[in-house]
Amino acid sequence: MIKFNLNSNIFLFFKFFIIFVILVSKTYAEDTKLKKNLITLGLENAPVKIKIFSSFTCPHCADFHFNIIPKIKEKYINNGKVQLIFIDFPLDQAAFNASKLLHCIEKKEQINFMDTIYENQKKWANESSIEDINKNLKKIVKNLGISSSQFDTCLIDDVISDKILNLRIEAHKEYSIDSTPTIVINEKKLKGSASLNNIIKRIEKII
Repeated sequence: MIKFNLNSNIFLFFKFFIIFVILVSKTYAEDTKLKKNLITLGLENAPVKIKIFSSFTCPHCADFHFNIIPKIKEKYINNGKVQLIFIDFPLDQAAFNASKLLHCIEKKEQINFMDTIYENQKKWANESSIEDINKNLKKIVKNLGISSSQFDTCLIDDVISDKILNLRIEAHKEYSIDSTPTIVINEKKLKGSASLNNIIKRIEKII
């Protein structure tokens, strides 16, 4: 016969409660850390927040980066009305590797890294094997201060890999993203094309 021990059960209850609190706190802290480490352009308190989900091997993303973002910056970011939030949504292993490298460098260099990777997209991404793609990437990022050993270490960094994949999973779950670039403005997925006019219409309705 098993006897009920009140003190023992109270102890177990508090023990499990403490473990639960620790796990929840850890999850919240990690989630907060991920969001704090996002790459942004513009003021934190801007009334319009635009999330850009993109893949480094996507030609449309490169076009958006060079032809749409500068115009948004000139019209809305410089006056504090818009903040851009760049979120990796790699569509293949090559883009995934480039995203890892992005998060291995100092924050102040990340926008420059994105510029360089998109600008040279055809030079490094158009290969038949991931080995050749990595060789091309290694040459390009060397000019950005990433040594060969740092490159190799970065590609096997589980913390960075998990960060990118978790954000990708979260994005797909929250916004049903299946292509790039996908634009989310104040938590509402942009319908239609990611054209400048379409984005401006949404911004103007908010401000």
